Amino acid sequence: MTRWSFCWTVSPMLLTAQHRLKDYRPTQLGGSHPRAAVLMPIINHDPPTLLLTRRNARLSSHAGQVAFPGGKMDPDDASLEACALRESFEEIGLPPGQVRLLGRLSDRFSANGMIVTPFVGLIEPGVPLTPSPDEIDTIFEVELARLMTDPREHTDVIYDDDERWYVPSYTILEHTLWGLSAMMVVELLNVAFQVDIGLDRYPETSTLRHLPPRPSRRHRP
Repeated sequence: MTRWSFCWTVSPMLLTAQHRLKDYRPTQLGGSHPRAAVLMPIINHDPPTLLLTRRNARLSSHAGQVAFPGGKMDPDDASLEACALRESFEEIGLPPGQVRLLGRLSDRFSANGMIVTPFVGLIEPGVPLTPSPDEIDTIFEVELARLMTDPREHTDVIYDDDERWYVPSYTILEHTLWGLSAMMVVELLNVAFQVDIGLDRYPETSTLRHLPPRPSRRHRP
């Protein structure tokens, strides 16, 4: 993973999170599926926040959904990490040199048959960001401390081949964070901040919404 030289002042909480992410061994998936990567930017506020986007409602894929900046890997991308940084620059104008990469999370299968790799990055407050109007409707933030309380509105039950996931759905301002992006957030909270939110555990105190089973991975591209 690329290392940058920074002289930032980082809170003890974020320093601890960085060490945990560095030592983490995420699940890596193989196979011939198309690859994509996203960046999960933590903004070095006090308290720190997590940056999210809402995709343009006119897009052909995942229109209007809350997501992290990222996209499909191009042949010219040197790595998945480079893909995440390039896509973040194209979608929200975040210069790669302003990102301090903290670690990698587990690969996830998307509903459209891609393997998506999340990278966690730290950025300083005040970095000018401009959403690409063709791809992103808005950029917004949520305090990590709020997400750590697991303020879910309900739980989506997602069936993926033989797996069943209990995925929280969060309302942030007028936005809904759910699905694959919510699964990434849960892993980030569990690994970096030792929160205990179980994607594989039945939630005793949450309303369930059962989503239609995804097509089998054997039949995806």
